Amino acid sequence: MVAALGYGTTGLSVGQRVFGLSDWHRDGTLAEYVTIEARNLAPLPGDVDFIVGASLPISSLTAWQGLFQHGRLQAGQSVLVHGAAGAVGTMVTQLARETGAYVIGTGRAADHDKVLDFGAQEFLDLEHDTLESVGDVDLVFDVIGGDVQKRSAGLLKATGTLVSVVGPVEPRPSNGLAVDFVVEADRAQLVQIVQRVRDGRLRTNIGTIATLDDAVATFNSTKRRNGKTVISLRQ
Repeated sequence: MVAALGYGTTGLSVGQRVFGLSDWHRDGTLAEYVTIEARNLAPLPGDVDFIVGASLPISSLTAWQGLFQHGRLQAGQSVLVHGAAGAVGTMVTQLARETGAYVIGTGRAADHDKVLDFGAQEFLDLEHDTLESVGDVDLVFDVIGGDVQKRSAGLLKATGTLVSVVGPVEPRPSNGLAVDFVVEADRAQLVQIVQRVRDGRLRTNIGTIATLDDAVATFNSTKRRNGKTVISLRQ
């Protein structure tokens, strides 16, 4: 993900503030200068900080595509969000709530207040509560995998969907569908997302902000991350 100035990109003005997501086969955004196809970038409004812009693409697009493209979320449905205190989970929670869904967020006990603050109606402590106590749900959004994912597959309603960003769902749910996907760049979606940030309908969840010199140590840290990590070139 990147937030920067554009240079003669198609559909964007020279020197325009932009943000977006590089193609997975390219990567390489941990650099002072990066070449990205114009289709992967969207205008970054002047009232949105570069740090905020850089934190948005991968987390918000993952949430958007998982909920609406793959999960086909509708108002009135129930959503179980695993890792609800994380960068993706907080986006999923807010977008689902805006759609009119009932959100149950999971995490550790220390995540309780944060998960509710970002809009979940219920919190489930995965270390102490019983996952099956949530009952049947319309959509599970999984960023954890493993045993949590396997048990979650049994919570789906007959028309429900388990959306995974951590690989194929095994075993497949006896009810509903299972989808695993990799997020893709999408300018139109980014435009809608950043407008929600400007309107105050969507809050970012930024954790550590580090310099480029500290990037390797930051990403290799064993400390638990409490939000999106951003590498800033500002001095």
